[in-house]
Formats: sequence, structure tokens, C-alpha cells
Amino acid sequence: MDVLHKFRSTVTSTMSQLSTVLPGNPVTREYEATKHIASAGVGLLWKIYSGYKKSTQQPASIFVLEKRQLDKWSKTEREHIIEVVKKGVAQLARLKHPQVLTVQHTLEESRESLAFATEPVFCSLANVLGKMENTPQPVSKNLQDYNLFDIDIKYGLLQLGQGLAFLHNDAKLLHHNLCPENVVINEQGAWKIFGFDFCSQCINPVDPNVRTVRIWLFDDIFLCIDTLFIQQPTWPSWEYKVDVHPWAQPTLDYLAPESGCDHIQIKANDMYSLGVLIFAIYNRGNAPLQSNHEWSIYKRNLQEMKHNTPKISIVDAGLRDPVKLLLSFRPEDRPDEHEFLKIEFFNDVGVKTLNYLDSLFQWDNLQKSQFYKGLPQIMEKLPHRICLNRILPCLVKDCVNPVMIPFVLPNIFYICENCTKDEFVNHILPCLKPIMKVHEPVQVPFIFLQKMELLLKLAPLEDLKSDILPMLYKTLELDSKPVQETCLLVIPSLATLVEGPSMKNALLPRIKRLCLSTSDLSVRVKCLVCIGKLIEYLDRWLVLDDIIPFLPQIPSKDPAVIMGILGVYRIILSNKKMYITKETMALSILPFLIPMCVENTLTLNQFNVLISIVKEMITSVETDHRAKLQQLNEQHRSISNSLTLENGITTKPNGLTNEFQFESYVEKSPISGSNQITNNLSSDHDKPKTNKSPDVPFHTFQQDVTLTPSVEKLNKSNPVPKDLTSSLIDSNINQISWFNQMKPTTSTLSQSKSLGFENKSMSLQGRLSGFENNSVNPQTKPMSLHNSANNWNDLWIKQEETQPQVKQLSLSDINDLLS
Repeated sequence: MDVLHKFRSTVTSTMSQLSTVLPGNPVTREYEATKHIASAGVGLLWKIYSGYKKSTQQPASIFVLEKRQLDKWSKTEREHIIEVVKKGVAQLARLKHPQVLTVQHTLEESRESLAFATEPVFCSLANVLGKMENTPQPVSKNLQDYNLFDIDIKYGLLQLGQGLAFLHNDAKLLHHNLCPENVVINEQGAWKIFGFDFCSQCINPVDPNVRTVRIWLFDDIFLCIDTLFIQQPTWPSWEYKVDVHPWAQPTLDYLAPESGCDHIQIKANDMYSLGVLIFAIYNRGNAPLQSNHEWSIYKRNLQEMKHNTPKISIVDAGLRDPVKLLLSFRPEDRPDEHEFLKIEFFNDVGVKTLNYLDSLFQWDNLQKSQFYKGLPQIMEKLPHRICLNRILPCLVKDCVNPVMIPFVLPNIFYICENCTKDEFVNHILPCLKPIMKVHEPVQVPFIFLQKMELLLKLAPLEDLKSDILPMLYKTLELDSKPVQETCLLVIPSLATLVEGPSMKNALLPRIKRLCLSTSDLSVRVKCLVCIGKLIEYLDRWLVLDDIIPFLPQIPSKDPAVIMGILGVYRIILSNKKMYITKETMALSILPFLIPMCVENTLTLNQFNVLISIVKEMITSVETDHRAKLQQLNEQHRSISNSLTLENGITTKPNGLTNEFQFESYVEKSPISGSNQITNNLSSDHDKPKTNKSPDVPFHTFQQDVTLTPSVEKLNKSNPVPKDLTSSLIDSNINQISWFNQMKPTTSTLSQSKSLGFENKSMSLQGRLSGFENNSVNPQTKPMSLHNSANNWNDLWIKQEETQPQVKQLSLSDINDLLS
């Protein structure tokens, strides 16, 4: 939270400063300032803001000088400082050179400020060396962590030497105030000359190499002498004024002795300033002799310098001798800019590489390609910041030529390997997006596919969906086997990013089209492998509608293709989310796989795999369909039973209908009835005389009534059949001689009728019970009955034999009668 509060306070303070300074300045009409980043110029008066041009969104830096900073000085001093500063910006705008800061918008003045716009700038060299006046507080982390590497110093000094050579020889200018405050480091790490506030223009800008003929008159004789002389450029003299504000004059610590004391303006003045600047770089920004803007101290330091050369042991060993000469009191002992550029210190592979990158436009494609092939080995020895900020922009510039992209792109991805995610998003990804749309030559998308893992690691999710996935879709359509195979291997790793509509309408149709149209077996197999890996990311209906109907369309019957198809089927069947039904297997898959079982090109192992999958499917179909048929059979039986109940046939607890019980009863009743009669008669013969209750025979009958259907219900629904068995028993019993002595059986029938049984027929058991209970005392029975009681079964059988015309009914006959 503290970090967020600090960030918010920094942004708030920056916007408040801009709101009070810039609104009245015309620069704000075209440029938008966003953040205060650094300071530069004499006294570090210029505040540097990052920003951009409103019309083109082009990055820029906005230099702002707030006039209120000068309020503590007198009006004359303020006006003098402002005049000097305006002169320097005007001169800067007229110069065009790679080592001079580029101005995008000229100086604009308002009541509150001066402002102009330049190329994107990181900071000034003075900020790097620790001077933080007019810098944002707290100092940004990027500026705090910025350290000068050896390659920074070497190539930076080389650029300053080239810039001075341009000023002295081409522009005919003396800078006259070269110091860390007037050296600006742009976003790419290049050192640019700035602060031309005290520059001096050459007063005789002619070609120094002039061949002339002079004619001398001597004793009336004309002598013609052809001579060659060198005309040295000269600059107007300048004098340091004690009564003028120090910010309106060159910095004394970097002012050459001949310029300050003798008022001599020559090129050696700037070379002395360069020597002091080199010493300050290695001395934490401090000059060897410091005057603190005091003229008297400056003169005393010069007298000391005549006798004692400053200790330069802190300077790099390769620069000690050149710096010693540059700091020489005599200007003729100092090397000029050309001699300085030839010192051994700059003979470094890193310096040569950066210098070559700055002049790439001068070389042809063959030379460039040879250079790019060896660049990764050079970048291994360079700091990552140099590769990112210095080399990368040069590589991106050459990507406008599609022929060179295959040579440039590997170097860009080499830089990516050492990048953080923020660095990749801010510096590299914007450069790669236009290249992703280039598909010719085919090496370009092939390199992207090879580095896809790195892109997935560094690129944000939104950019993957918006730029990288469309590149993959387009790559599948390229006619190149290595590109197609590599793309098919990469696609599964991006499957989680592909949304449902894109998967159905963009990705799968291209893979299917490639699988069907290609003539290369390897590509076709990789298409099937890719589809198999995508199954887990697909919707079930997409698999049923697109994948399963597609597989039989593949024209090849090669064993590798068959194994690929089997692999897809196995993945589909093993995925519980798919839930392939038996209908799909029986109608779509098995009719396609079974003919493959007789392919002669299959090996034994391949055939075993194929036949095992076929058997698994058949077993699955068999199991599912048998279970379904059993379920249907049980449902049909349940429906039949419910319909039977509705038609009046009661189902017993044991699950048998009365129809089935009636059959069992008819077949088994004679045997059970005869045994019961025999047992009853035997017990009656042995027992003493007792008076039985008239309720006992009815109770016994009532328990057995449930064995027969309800009479009332049968009368309502179906005609009552005649009980032939009961009629037969009645006729046999009436023939017995002692039956007339007993009470009529109508008592029992009338009793059962009174209970609601209107049917005169009854079960065998009921009649026998009535017969037993209504029989007379054993004393009243005839002797013949006592003698033949034990032979009752024989009598029963005999009575049946006397009725040959009556036969036992079968189950079908009973069913016919009941119907």
C-alpha cells in the first residue's frame, strides 16, 4: 500500500506541476507531458518530462524551464540567463547529426515557462553521476539503478568524439561548455551533445585546404610562386565576466586555461573539456580541480595545473595517456578529435558492433546477413541493458525489409531470453506484432513457432489471443511441411486460450482441411495426434458432430494413419465427459473399424490394438443393450400386471395371479381334500362326544374363502362358471345311504349365503368342513359307517369310478370356461 501511495503522490505532484507551468505554453497544443523523469542543461535548469505527440502518438521528451526558479536573482540576471538559454535551443534546432540531440518542436515561450520537444530522453549524464537537482523526488528506481558499464563509457565517449568532429569540421562551431550537464542520454543509451548556450561560430568558414598563387613584386620583377597553405579557422574571442551570473557563462571547472585567461577560442578548448569530463566520469561527477563558480579559485587552480598534472590513476588504464594529454596546459599538446577517435581504447568488439549497427543503412543485404549470424556470440559478452536499449532498436529498424527478417528475428529472441515480463511487454512485444503478420518468407513464421514457449511465458493473455493465435491459424495454411508439422506440435499448448467459437470455426476446420488435403503421411499423422490432444478441450457435441464423422473421411489406409485414428477413438472413449453412446459406436464407429480388421498391411501388434478396441466397443454395446432390453422387459411386465389388476384379477403376495392359483388348486384339491376328510373322521371316531359350536365350521370356511375369487366382483365383471368338481362331489355324497339321516346341507349353504356368498358351489375344503361339522353323533350313524370309516378313501375312489363320463379338467379347459 505504501508503494501505491507513493506512486499516487508522485503522479499527483507531477500533474500539479504541469498544470501550473505548461497550460499556457504552446507546446502543450501538440504534445502531452506525462511524467517528470530527469533534468539537464546549465545549472540543471531544464526539467525533462516524458510524453508523446498527440497527433501521431510518437514518443517524445518535453524540456521545461520554469521561470519561477530564477525569481531569487535580479531581473537583469534572469533576463540574461533566459536569453542565453533561448540562444542555445535555437542553435540546437539547426543542427542535425546522430550525436546531437534531435529537436522535434522548437522553443515556445509563455509567461510561466520555456518549453521545447525532443527525441525520447532518459536523463542527463550529470543525473547518472549523482547530481539530482530538479529531478523527481523520490528519484525513480530506473535512474537509481542505472550504472555505467565499460561499454557505455567506451561507446559514449566515441559518440562525443564524433559529435565534436562534426561541430568543428562541418558546422564550424565550438561548443565551449562541454560538461556532464550538457550530455544527454536518450532511451536507447546513446550519448547526445546538448547545451549550445555558449557556442561560438567560426568567423572564416572556408575550406582549410586551399591552393593559391601569390605574385610578389620585387625590383620590378614579378615572381609567380605556387604555394599550398592551410588556412586555420578562427573564432571570436570571449572573456569571462565576474559580474555576470555563473549560469549565464560557461562552467569554470570545464573551461580551458587559454580560453579563460588568454581569451583564445580554438578547437583545443573543447578537447580540454572532454578530458575533464572523462575524469569526472571516473570521479563520481567531480572535476579534477573545482572552483565552485569562483573566478579567483579557478585562476589558482590553473597555476597549480602548470606544475602538477592531476592524478589520473582512477581513470581506466586505456584512457590514462589520452586523458593526460587532453588535460595538458598547452593546447598544442592536446590531441584533436580525429586522433582521439583512433586510440586503442575504442578498439573493442562491443564498440565496433554498436558502431556498425548505427551505420547499417550503408551496407547491402549480404553483409548484413553475415553480421547478424555472428551477433548472438557478441551479445553474450554485452550487458543485457545494452542489448535491450541499444541493439534492439537497430534490429527493429531493419525489419522493414522482409528479406532480412529471418536473420534479425533470432537475435531479437535471444534478447527476449534474458528479459523480464515487463521489459518484454514494453520494449519487444510492440516490435514483434508487425512481424507476426509477415508470412513470407516461410522462415519467419517458422522461427515464431520454434520460440512459442518463450512467447507463452512472456506475452500477456490478451496479446496471445489477439496476435499469436491468428498467426497460428494462418500458418496452418502455408504450403511448407516443416512449418505445418511444427505448428501442429505447438497448437495443443495453446488450446486453453482458444475459445469455443474460434475452436469450432477457425482452428478445427483448418486442421481437418490440412489432414484431408495433404499428401504427406507425416503431416496427416500429426494432424490426428493434434486432434487427439485437443479432445479434452472440446465440447462433447463438437466431438460428436465434427470429430467422429470426420475420421471415416480420411482417405489413407496406411497403418500409421489407422493407428492415429485408433488413438483418437481411444481418447474419446476413455474421456468420461464425452459419454459415447452405444448407438454412436454401433452406427458410426464400428462400421468403420471392422473392415480395417482385415487390412493386410497391419503388423501383429497393430492388429491386436485394433481388435482390442473393437472388442471393447462390442462389449460395451452388448452390455448396454442387454441392460436396456432387460429394463424394457421389466417395464412391459409391470404394465401387464397393472392392466390385469384393472381387469379384476387379483395378484397374490407371492406374485401369482388367481388364474395360476386356480390351476394349482384344481389339480391338488382332491388329494388334500381326501387326506383332510380321513384325518377328520379318524379324529371324530377316536374323540368322545362333544357339542361343537356352529361357528367353528364357518370360521374354517372363512379362512379358506380367500383362495377363491370374490363372487360379487366376478358377477359384475365376468359370468360365473359352474363348479363341476363341487357338483361331482354332491352327486357322490347323495348316494350314500346314511346321508338321509343327517341334517340337510342347506344349513351350511344358507349360512354362507347369508354372509354374501350367493354362489352355491364352494371349494372342496369348505364342503368337507361343513360335512364334518354337520354330521350326526357317532352313536346315531349306521354301523356300516363305523366299519368303513377307515376305508373312506376307497369309497371316494369308488364313487369316482362310478362316474366315467366326468373327467378332471385341464388348465386350458378351466381358462376357456372362465373366459
